[in-house]
Amino acid sequence: MHNILCGVLSTYQNSELEKLKEKLNEMLALSEELQLFMKFVETAESSRALDKKTKELISLAIGVVIRCEPCIMWHMEECYKAGASFEEVLDALKTAVVMGGGPALAYGVKAYELAKKYYGK
Repeated sequence: MHNILCGVLSTYQNSELEKLKEKLNEMLALSEELQLFMKFVETAESSRALDKKTKELISLAIGVVIRCEPCIMWHMEECYKAGASFEEVLDALKTAVVMGGGPALAYGVKAYELAKKYYGK
C-alpha cells in the first residue's frame, strides 16, 4: 500500500522534482566542489544519533521556514521514503510554523497539500 500511495503524487510536482534532480546531476557532473558538498550532505543526513526519518522531518521543517519549494518537494519525498507517518509530518509542519510565523504557515500549507497526496488523505 505504501508504494501505491506514492503514485498518488500529482504529475506536476513529481515531474518538477524529477527535473530538479536531473539538473542537479548535470551540475554535479561539472563541478568537483559541488560533488564534495553532496558527499558532506550524504554524510550529514545519514543515521547517527538521529535516524534518517528524524533528519528528513527536520529538513522538511527547515524548507518550510526558509520558504524553499524545491526543498519541500525533495524532503517530503524523503520523509515518505524514510517511513514518516502523516501525523509526524504534520507535527514537523506545526513546529516549522511556530519558528517561522505567517510566511512559514503559507509554505506549511503547500507542504500539507503535498503530504496529503503522498499519504492518500
